[in-house]
Amino acid sequence: MFEKTNQFINANVSTDIFNWNAYEDHQKEDHIKDFYKEVSINTINQYEILRGVITKILDKEIIVDIHFKYEGIISINEFRNKKNIKVGDTIDVMVEKIYKGQLLLSNRKAKIRRSWERAKEAYKNREIITGKVIGRTKGGMIVRILEHIEAFMPGSQIDPKPLYNFDNFYSEVYNKYMEFKILKINNEYKNIVVSHKALIEDEIEKQKKKFISELQPGQIIIAKVKNITSYGAFCDLGGIDGLVHNSDISWKRINHPSDVLKINEKVKVVILDFNEDKNRIQLGIKHLLPNPWISLDKNLKIGNKIKGKVIAITEYGAFVEIENHPGVEALLHVSEISWSNQLRLAKDFIKIDDVVEGVILTLDRKEKKMSLGVKELTKNPWLEIQEKYKKGSIHTGTIRHVTEYGVFVELEEGIDGMIHNSDLSYTNFKLGVGDIIETIVLEMDVEHQRIHLGLRI
Repeated sequence: MFEKTNQFINANVSTDIFNWNAYEDHQKEDHIKDFYKEVSINTINQYEILRGVITKILDKEIIVDIHFKYEGIISINEFRNKKNIKVGDTIDVMVEKIYKGQLLLSNRKAKIRRSWERAKEAYKNREIITGKVIGRTKGGMIVRILEHIEAFMPGSQIDPKPLYNFDNFYSEVYNKYMEFKILKINNEYKNIVVSHKALIEDEIEKQKKKFISELQPGQIIIAKVKNITSYGAFCDLGGIDGLVHNSDISWKRINHPSDVLKINEKVKVVILDFNEDKNRIQLGIKHLLPNPWISLDKNLKIGNKIKGKVIAITEYGAFVEIENHPGVEALLHVSEISWSNQLRLAKDFIKIDDVVEGVILTLDRKEKKMSLGVKELTKNPWLEIQEKYKKGSIHTGTIRHVTEYGVFVELEEGIDGMIHNSDLSYTNFKLGVGDIIETIVLEMDVEHQRIHLGLRI
């Protein structure tokens, strides 16, 4: 500092024209340099990342000025191409060791540390990063990201679609750059998992939202059947799927969607409803076909007789397709099949494809609902049994049902009676369904269609 100051003092100039500003600037610069030299090496932390300037390039090492009392040393082997470095270059360095007053530095480890910091930032912000496929391993590929980190991409994270030929795909992408998103970072084991599939799914999601935002109820689209389930069919609308529920496939009752639809079949669908938040689209097929209820005979009314074919049987009854009106169904409840009060199933009386005749009990054209009764075509036997089944009279019957509280006995078609357990307790008989027994009428309630029987022994 004295030499530089002396240059100004000995300069052959008068004090009038002496450059006092330049003199003060040099004093400040020298003061700063002296300050750094006075800083103790103990203030440097091991593994700290600093910025330094290359001051010398030797055969085996590079000298770096990090603005401390001592310069640092980096092995020349850390630089693959020595032609890419020169004196004056500013580089990142990490303090590896402080040994006998010398700073052993690493440029490579500093780069890796910077890359990890960048990776954490990209993971936090869900950023897209670029990487190069450099190898394969069990279950996936090795990818170099952010220049200095080797990450793992599982086979399941390559593409949303199943990858049937991994070898071919690897041959195509090896040593090439791809885009990824970081799925997981394990700081303890220094592992990073990346995904290419996540990018594709994000893009598909954006396309879905855009597609849905442009949809209108009633819009007609040509779709392709993608998947068939027990409750409906999923159709591809062009990158986004919609569901056609069973009830919206056909006006006629179907047992399974595969009865009328095939995978990859192109169908015309109409948008019924959609939910932008949940990316759900409800589709319809039958709505593009004539509604059979519209053509239903306007003269039909409650009390009319009508025929139809049994197309489905449930525990509580059967569905009948009305004759000459395909797609128009009526419910035949099990209680409307027989006058009997005995608990029985519809399948005990009728079977699929049976043609039945019934009376229209209810008819709601607006709600498209109709119910039938078959027993109404026969005379109610309960209206004429008072004389036949007087109290104390004896009758032969067949056991049709056994319960915890008694047995039900069919005395004739449509007429049942019950023997309560309390009226069987004194007997040692073991009764079963189908047994023919003699009974005695203990009590009769015509209004509620009940006959209380006893066992005659």
